[in-house]
Amino acid sequence: MALAAASFGTTALAGGNCAPRDVVVDRLADRYGESRQSIGLGANNAVVEVFASSETGTWTITVTTPQGLTCLVASGQAFEALAEALPKPGSDA
Repeated sequence: MALAAASFGTTALAGGNCAPRDVVVDRLADRYGESRQSIGLGANNAVVEVFASSETGTWTITVTTPQGLTCLVASGQAFEALAEALPKPGSDA
């Protein structure tokens, strides 16, 4: 489901877990202590963000449309920030 929604089709974002971005960000901060950890630009100029709490380990992935509607795509627990190096060319990584 999360991968299907991550394709950012209009129908994928039509679920009931959407609200204006400021409302979503405030709720993630107030209820879960989550702050933005990463951001990227998806298809159709949708903004994809990962929010997480280092204290509780909860995380949430959101997609924001160009019109400012933010939808929850996935959430979970045990968040860990990683910065893995790419494997060397030719290795069997």
